[in-house]
Parts: sequence; C-alpha cells; structure tokens
Amino acid sequence: MFACVVALRRALYRARVLPSYRVQVPVIVVGNIAAGGTGKTPLVLWLCDFLKEHGYTPGIVSRGYGGSGHTTAVRENASPEMAGDEPVLLAQRSRCPVWVGHDRVAAARALIATNPACDIIVSDDGLQHYRLQRDIEIAVIDGSRGTGNGLPLPAGPLRESVSRLSSVDAIVVTGDAIPPTAGLAAFAMRLEGNVFRNLLNPAFQQEAGAFLGRRVHAIAGIGNPARFFDHLQRLGLSFAAHAFADHHAYSQGDLEFGDADAIIMTEKDAIKCQRFARENHWVLPVDARVDTTFGRLILEKLKTRHGS
Repeated sequence: MFACVVALRRALYRARVLPSYRVQVPVIVVGNIAAGGTGKTPLVLWLCDFLKEHGYTPGIVSRGYGGSGHTTAVRENASPEMAGDEPVLLAQRSRCPVWVGHDRVAAARALIATNPACDIIVSDDGLQHYRLQRDIEIAVIDGSRGTGNGLPLPAGPLRESVSRLSSVDAIVVTGDAIPPTAGLAAFAMRLEGNVFRNLLNPAFQQEAGAFLGRRVHAIAGIGNPARFFDHLQRLGLSFAAHAFADHHAYSQGDLEFGDADAIIMTEKDAIKCQRFARENHWVLPVDARVDTTFGRLILEKLKTRHGS
C-alpha cells in the first residue's frame, strides 16, 4: 500500500496534476531513498563549500525535522526545538543562509528574498518533496546498509523504489562501496574527523589518544548510530555505546553516567546537549571527503542547464 501511494503521488506530480514550482535560482537536492542516516548533512556542507570555491553564493533549505515546521530563517544560536537539530548545525558550520519549513518552496523563496546575492539553493533532504522543482538530484546511500531488504516502509527502509535511483543525477556512497546501479554515476564519500572539541569550552581540543585508558561513554542520536561508533573504534577508543533514536530530544538525565571520565557525542547530539554542557562532554566534528570527479559533474550539469 505504501509503495502504491508513493508511486501514485510521484505520477501525479509528473503529470502536473499536483502543482510544482520553480524558484529564481538553480536547485540541488541532496536526499536518499532509504530512511535513516546516510551522510546527507556532511555532503550538504561539502557541496556548499565547493560551490563557494567556484564562485557561487549558496543558500540551504530544509524541512527542519523536529522543529516547529514554520517557515523561518535559522541562526547559529537558534533553538533546535524551533528549527530542528540539523538546520542549526548547518547554520553553524556552513556560513550560508539557512531557511526551514514544511513547504520548501516557501522557504526557498523567503531565503532568496532576504538574501539577494544567493544564486543557488541546496536542499537538505527533499528528494521526495516534489513541490519544489529541482535541477540536480543527488541520492546518498549508506555503503554498509545499502537499500536494506529492498522493501518499502514499513516492511523495509525504502521511501521509494530502488528504480528511483535511475532518475537521479548522481549517487554518493558513504563508507564501504556497493555495486552502483547500471549506467548511473556513483561516487565514494568518506567521513573524517579525529579531533574532539570540548562542548563546554570549544577552544579546548584533544586528539583520540587523550581518551585512552579513561572511562568513556559514547552517545549517538542519529539515523545510523553504528557508523559513529565504528568511527570511534577505528580511532582506537574503548567505550560504552549508547544509541538513541534519531533526533532524540536529550535531557540532562540521559547523560548521567556515574563512572564517566568523558562523554563523546556527534555534532548533531551536541546541538541539543549544549544547554547542559559539562567539562567532560566532548563532540567529534566530521568532514566529508568526496571523489573529485563528483564536483566536476555538478559544475558540468550546472553549466549545461544554466550557462556559466
């Protein structure tokens, strides 16, 4: 039933029975076909930096999952309860204007109106938000999980059929490589980070070796907590792992581990734990590293569709 409804909805948009809208500048959508974390947010940050290096002035739109749903600008100090955790993280790290709202068309138009220099929009998620017309579609896949059992929600992880990948402009695979769909451009992406920042005193930083021999707890309230825990293990850390639901609304009690010398978390978790940060709370920032040919493909498609 879910698969039929999804297919019907997309068909109605393609037949223009349901309306979709173009905004004044090109739109790049970074999304996925599977529920759960795939690495979209790090890729959005990488893409915005790449576009700025090549003369563009990007803005970011997002649904703002976990926020109020209202169309609004997101500042670096915005409340995640109002704007959502990922948009606040994007605002803090991208140095780009960020707007959120259930209606991404309205969010994109508001962003452009308030930031006239913006000449390209990057949509964080939104592959299935067909009201907003797009020029380039990028699907991000977790290399370790792929498309799961290949079944749609709720029997499996898929938001849309695997065949949907044949219509996107590029696939970016996070971590372990998987066989790409025949004839489709696929690029590798890895997430890197080995310097921990103190949540209470951000100027204080430590490398992984500082935590060796200490009692460490690691928390992750992201779509794929195992990816974060695996990353910590590759850094040589021993720790007690605590997985929370994606977008978990943390309280101070969630981090009450009586024997903890250090509590390590993702950047997304840190957004919601900042208000009760302590000296033993640490966050691990990560950056995306993407196949260089991916950037060239994006520039070529922009030039082909919009000129230089």
